[in-house]
Amino acid sequence: MSKIQSIFFLSILTISIIGCGKKHYLPKPKGYYRIDLPEHSYQYLEKTHPYLFEYSSYAKILRDSSLLAEPHWITIFYPRFDATVQLTYKSISHNPKRFKELIEDAYRLTSKHQIKAYSMEESIVKTTLGKTAVVTEITGEVPSQFQFYVTDSTIHFLRGALYFKTATENDSLAPVIEYIKVDIMHLINTLQWSDAKKKIQK
Repeated sequence: MSKIQSIFFLSILTISIIGCGKKHYLPKPKGYYRIDLPEHSYQYLEKTHPYLFEYSSYAKILRDSSLLAEPHWITIFYPRFDATVQLTYKSISHNPKRFKELIEDAYRLTSKHQIKAYSMEESIVKTTLGKTAVVTEITGEVPSQFQFYVTDSTIHFLRGALYFKTATENDSLAPVIEYIKVDIMHLINTLQWSDAKKKIQK
């Protein structure tokens, strides 16, 4: 074997050994969780608050445990999805100034998501029971994807916001977000103030 052939053979052998010592991994495509969603089913909120509505049968009502919580602040918790709809209630007490402050505060809390939001779409909704609600849909990697408030402008002011505790991206959660949005709109459409439970229409 000539010197040139020996060098060529050793080169091929070296490349083969190095190549065999390395493992090549192809990146896996991004996968999303498979989420099976149950049929929508509802139940009445217990008559212990100045508001009444129907909420998901798959959710639990919890008292708001935050330090700033007031008596009629509650959380609708979805154990299956680790999601919550946080509800805060304020009495306006026929005070126009207070009503204006509550509206401004609702917009301020919603606008906090503008930094990470791709878009924010606000709609005014007339409910089946004749009430007016303002709902805001937020897209992007934001902690709250859907917010709303309902008020009679004189006595009652109820605000709600959807949150997920999971770190899963919102694109993956899209089916669940849409599912809970249906429940929230059902809540809004069955909302009554005070003891008007018997008037709620199914």
